[in-house]
Amino acid sequence: MAGMHRFAFTRDLRLRILVGLFTVAFVLRGITADSTNDWQSLFDGNSLKGWKVTDFAGHGEVKAKDGVLTIEMGAALCGVTYTNPVPKIDYEVSLKARKIAGGDFFCGLTVPVKDEHCTLIVGGWGGGLVGISSIDGMDASENETMSVLYFETGKWFDIRFRVTADRLTAWIDKEEVADVNIKGRRISMRPGEIEIAVPFSISTYATTAEIKDIKIRKVDPKSVTPKK
Repeated sequence: MAGMHRFAFTRDLRLRILVGLFTVAFVLRGITADSTNDWQSLFDGNSLKGWKVTDFAGHGEVKAKDGVLTIEMGAALCGVTYTNPVPKIDYEVSLKARKIAGGDFFCGLTVPVKDEHCTLIVGGWGGGLVGISSIDGMDASENETMSVLYFETGKWFDIRFRVTADRLTAWIDKEEVADVNIKGRRISMRPGEIEIAVPFSISTYATTAEIKDIKIRKVDPKSVTPKK
C-alpha cells in the first residue's frame, strides 16, 4: 500500500509538472505571437521627454504634470511633435483628450502614412467636426470621413487611429467614426502651417486641451478584418 501511495504521488507530481510546463510554453508562445500588439507609451506623464513644442506662430504654453499634457490656447495652432521614430504603416495610436476651453479642434493627430502624412481632426470647424485631412486634396470637412459629433467641455474622450496600407480607421469611445479605403488615393497634409507638424504630433486650434495616455502599437494587417 505504501508503495502504491508513493507511485500515485509520483504520477500526480509528474502530471503537475507537465501541465505547468505546457502552461508556461503556451504563455510564452502567446507573448511571442502577440508581441507586435503590445502598446508602447509615448508620454511619461511628467515631462516633455521625447517631445518638442511645435513651432507654430503664436503658440500657447505646453506643460506636463500628473500624467497630463496641457496644451494652452494660442493665437491659432498649438501642439507638440514627437522626436523619436514611429512606424510609417501598420500601426495604431491611442490617447485620451478633452477640451478645456475654446471652440475648435482639441485634438489634431498627425501621423505618417507610408511616405505621406495626414491629420485626424477631432472637434474642428466650430467644435464638432471629425474627419481626416487630407484625402485626394480634400480636407476633413470635404471628404467622406466627415461627421459631426458633440464634445462636452471637460469630458475625456478615448481616441484611436489605425493606419494600414489600405485603410485609415478611427474610433472615439470605441465607436467607429471614420473608415476609408485609401488604396490608390492621395494622402496629404492640409495646406498651411499644420504642415510643419509632421511626422507625428498632437495639435489644437484656438483651444486649450488636455491629453494623456498616449500610446502606439504595431498592427498585423492580416489580423485586421477586411471591409467590403
